[in-house]
Amino acid sequence: MHNYINNKNFNGLYINSEKVLDSNDVLNSIDLANAAIKGIHESTNKFNINIFNILGLRNLSGFIGEIFAYSILEHSDGKLIGNLHQDGYPDLLLVNTKERLEYFETLYYERNGKKSPRDKKSFSPYKFGGIEIKASVGSVPPATETSPKLVIGEQRIHTLTSFDWKAHHTETNNLLAVLWDFIDELPTIVACFYRNDLEIDDWGKIVKPTEGGGRTTSVSVMKPHGILKMCKGWIAVIDDPLYIEKLSGKRWIGEKVST
Repeated sequence: MHNYINNKNFNGLYINSEKVLDSNDVLNSIDLANAAIKGIHESTNKFNINIFNILGLRNLSGFIGEIFAYSILEHSDGKLIGNLHQDGYPDLLLVNTKERLEYFETLYYERNGKKSPRDKKSFSPYKFGGIEIKASVGSVPPATETSPKLVIGEQRIHTLTSFDWKAHHTETNNLLAVLWDFIDELPTIVACFYRNDLEIDDWGKIVKPTEGGGRTTSVSVMKPHGILKMCKGWIAVIDDPLYIEKLSGKRWIGEKVST
């Protein structure tokens, strides 16, 4: 288990004016997500399968985001529930009152213990909002003749040049986002951030897929000032000098975090 430095100025995760999670909820969720990732690796490794190589870096980042989302649900005391539609927004839905839970229960039908959404419209966007989850492993310089491309399992913090988060639309807000890296070859959450005041201008122009192109969905990349805003809302950073130093850059947290 890794130790984390938590932001003493973070007094809870709020959606509008409603407190949904506190600092310990987020830290416990990070621990649970890291433990789950390790457990998945150990289980698949018994069959000589490297699940991280199979997923590839892009899918692996989405996979980590999903694991973190489920970990948040485990520590939300029933205030949040997962979006039932795979393309819904946000990822975790606010059901923290009787009225909201009863409304949510009208949006799906159940068969053989499985819940299926009646339609997409009610889940994107969801009437009462919630929390969007994103994960990023960041970018490193391209490979050269003297510096080969980093492969899955190799730590990236030494050469990390940037990181951002991507969304399908520019109205994305209430964003709980993580940065992760390989530590001892295991994907590990190294920092967590939250903002509930993101604006359309914090996101770049939506790029739509071109015919025959690599993208399968439209995507908007967070702009540098949006990333800076997220970093100012840091919740936790792994207690490791490598990450503390790197994230202290002006375009990120802007100072060395400390206990």
